[in-house]
Amino acid sequence: MTNQNKPKIERVLIATVGYTEDPLQYSIVEHEPQGLLLLASQDSLDTAASIRRSFNDLHSQVLIIEDAESLIESFKTTRKAYSIAKRWEAKAVIADLSGGTKPMTAGAALALSGLGVTFSYIGGGKRDQHGRVVTGSEELRLLEDPTERFHELELRAFRNAWNYGRMDAAADNLKYILHRESLLSPSEKKFYEHLLFVVLGLSSWDRFHHSKALEEIEGGLPIALAIAEAWHHGSKVRVLSELESQLDQLRTIVAKTGYPTLPLLADLLANADRRAEAGHYDDAVARLYRALELAAEADLYHRTGIALNKPASWPSSLKPFLQERSEKLLGLQSVLD
Repeated sequence: MTNQNKPKIERVLIATVGYTEDPLQYSIVEHEPQGLLLLASQDSLDTAASIRRSFNDLHSQVLIIEDAESLIESFKTTRKAYSIAKRWEAKAVIADLSGGTKPMTAGAALALSGLGVTFSYIGGGKRDQHGRVVTGSEELRLLEDPTERFHELELRAFRNAWNYGRMDAAADNLKYILHRESLLSPSEKKFYEHLLFVVLGLSSWDRFHHSKALEEIEGGLPIALAIAEAWHHGSKVRVLSELESQLDQLRTIVAKTGYPTLPLLADLLANADRRAEAGHYDDAVARLYRALELAAEADLYHRTGIALNKPASWPSSLKPFLQERSEKLLGLQSVLD
């Protein structure tokens, strides 16, 4: 088949199939898909076959869930159906969860959550003695994906980026959450706005822009921490409180900007450690090389108050000697000498 003759399957309906056809027929008519993927158990194969006959103009396929009481089997088969829909190049995927066993519908929902799928369910005000919707009283109900509402995917990605020190990636995830502000409560919006300040500050800190980092973190941390405490989110409170306890070190570095302090040396070593853990070994080695130089400079400054890069700190008796030496430094060995 050439691409010109290939049928357009822009909208695909994935549906769990039970014993009754009416809800599923109603769903197909309402959604008007071009493709149909039916998730059937051994007991509902007849229903699936009948649906295919009734809608034989649709591009359709039946997938069998071998064990209709298995959440895992339902999940696995639904993921296979989603792959088929993507292979059909569907632009929109709808999942109808009206039919099938409870494990079938639960497995399908789990498999399709967070994938941009629209969920639907055929309900109704009138039901028979078996709890089934009475024909003619069907109502189509669209169901919101909770992973979208609660930003599950973005927050998971944010946590991974935070834990691995990838603050630029963490900031991107927060920006995406804030971009969808219609899904946020006022306190959520305020929390993520101020957490973004914290993350941007950590990114600046990682680049040794200490003054900017302190300004950004202090601009966001107090409110972010206060909201986390109000929410009783223990993990957020612990992480943000730990960061708050480390700000004194950053304030010390900022107060001595341009001077080779021991806190600056500790900061450089921690940075090298993070770069190594992230697999950026060249960066880590460069930082350790500088740390060797800084160790000598910081030790001298800590014991004597002499900063080699600050001529004003040199004792008058040593100024001629240090001036001469500073003009002839050739590298690490000379600095250590």
